[in-house]
Amino acid sequence: MKILQFGKFYYPTFGGMERALFEITEGLNEQDIKCDVLCSHTKPINEENSFGEYTVYRTASYGIVNSTSISPNLIYKLYKMYKNYDVIDVHHPDPMAFLALFLVRPKSKLVIHWQSDIVRQQFMAKLFLPLQNWVLNRADKIILASEAYGKNSKDLQKYIEKMEVVPIGIDSSLLTIDQKKRAEIEDRYRDKKIILAMGRLVTYKGFDQLIESAKYLSDEYIILIGGKGAEEENLISLIDKFGVKDRVELLGYISEEEKYAYFDMATIFTLPSISKAEAFGVVLVEAMAFGKPIVLSNIEGSGMNWVNLDGVTGIAVEPKKPKAIADAIVKIADDSELYSEFSKNAKDRYETIFTREKMVELLVKVYEEIL
Repeated sequence: MKILQFGKFYYPTFGGMERALFEITEGLNEQDIKCDVLCSHTKPINEENSFGEYTVYRTASYGIVNSTSISPNLIYKLYKMYKNYDVIDVHHPDPMAFLALFLVRPKSKLVIHWQSDIVRQQFMAKLFLPLQNWVLNRADKIILASEAYGKNSKDLQKYIEKMEVVPIGIDSSLLTIDQKKRAEIEDRYRDKKIILAMGRLVTYKGFDQLIESAKYLSDEYIILIGGKGAEEENLISLIDKFGVKDRVELLGYISEEEKYAYFDMATIFTLPSISKAEAFGVVLVEAMAFGKPIVLSNIEGSGMNWVNLDGVTGIAVEPKKPKAIADAIVKIADDSELYSEFSKNAKDRYETIFTREKMVELLVKVYEEIL
């Protein structure tokens, strides 16, 4: 069995989609299943990178338009490569990959990893719809990270019989803690309850709501937000506006090497997203692997409300309600029994559902079914 993962970007670029792609590729190769990656570069150069047993083929990117990397050479590269693989597994949303599929029309079996609907660029989504439907009709299987997202996706209702649920899993052995960084965090925020959030600083993440929630928290709490993005200046101004400089810090870019020191030191992890663009939330899985209770927004149709179980591993609150976020944080942090219960349940849920091994086991079954 030879698999080609077809994604937008690959490690060391890391968002939720890229993390899922990395875990899948590494996990399949660990099982001696040949799996390579075709993706766009972040620069206008073509490059091949060897990662031990597999190769990542990156094609030149000439910019980002509506969250799509413009990389025409993906089309030619797919044409030259597809005959070497039994299955092509495409990670959506990525209009460039779908265009390449349409033009090349590979004979391989086709799997679509449906990471998210196109939520924010609605005008582009309408233009893209005929191409998207062509690919979905051609697909042998459509994989979702949660059943909830598939049930609530208008784009997928005609393709229910093709759907399979394979939750995103992560390898716990990669969650190594930089002890020097951990000591720095412990020293800097001594006697503080750390409320951690991580992600790109973009509107749908709802970090503005989290910043406003600090108005309702005492000075025993500190909210740490890790990440970079277009909303950074706006978030800085909101910290000033709400007078919460002593309770909110923007950490900027956090490396993979240092990230897990923050997870380990956190009291609670938050994901205050405000739209279904937050389809799953891989950071939730990372937090649960560390046994951290979760506070997040209850977004209808999003898979993140399945990753975190309200009242079991954390608390889900109404979106865009900063006071509700603060109340949930205090409720968990001030009740040691509830905190311990959520913490244990979070770790157990990770180990039962969200490991790399479990994900690969389910994914291989999907591949075998269509071959």
